[in-house]
Amino acid sequence: MRKLVALLGLALALLPPAARAADPVDMLLVLAADVSRSVTEPKFRLQREGAAAALANPDVVRAITSGPRRRIAVCFVEWATVGVQNVVVDWMMIDGEASAKRFGDRLIETPRSSIGSTSISSALDYSVRQIENAPYSSDRRVIDISGDGNNNSGSSVIDARDRALEKGITINALVILTPEAESFRPEHTNPPGGLEKYFRDNVIGGPGAFTVVAEGHGSFGRSLTKKLIQEIAGSPNPGRRPS
Repeated sequence: MRKLVALLGLALALLPPAARAADPVDMLLVLAADVSRSVTEPKFRLQREGAAAALANPDVVRAITSGPRRRIAVCFVEWATVGVQNVVVDWMMIDGEASAKRFGDRLIETPRSSIGSTSISSALDYSVRQIENAPYSSDRRVIDISGDGNNNSGSSVIDARDRALEKGITINALVILTPEAESFRPEHTNPPGGLEKYFRDNVIGGPGAFTVVAEGHGSFGRSLTKKLIQEIAGSPNPGRRPS
């Protein structure tokens, strides 16, 4: 009997992560950050540092630990043009201040992963794959995508959005505005009707999906903090896109 138990234990250890029982959490969250050509190095650092600070914010930690399981799982990816996506911090369980700080420390220490055009569609498809292969499970699965321009590379962003929605994944967005006078490609960062409208019409979707605006990269951290609290708590937003 002991030999059988030992063999079963070895067999389970050799199984790939997807084949093992996934640990339940209150939410699976992919933070997908734009690192395309329009994101300068100072803007890139602000995004990384803003995300690290937002996750460790006491109000965000309080929201995380107020759920039924008192924990969520987070994965941070960066994306640019077609085929250029990278996992910066792989799935980590966040269940308090210490784990939130560990996630942020890893995020800040990792070098920049890419640069190029802006393929929101590829970023969504890539983020969906990360969720499907996560070592955690939850009925709430969210992609939180941040960007400062419209989709100008790859396939249709609407098709990518719809593929994610068919899998029960909600997409929210943090829209980073760029003053037209500071943009080297105004048609990209300031499309007709404004960038927030573009994201509302083409990118976000799912139950309670919403956008939050950052008035430039400098306010990224403050905006993301507000957004994380709203996502984790599942609170309604009057400006959300109907599901």
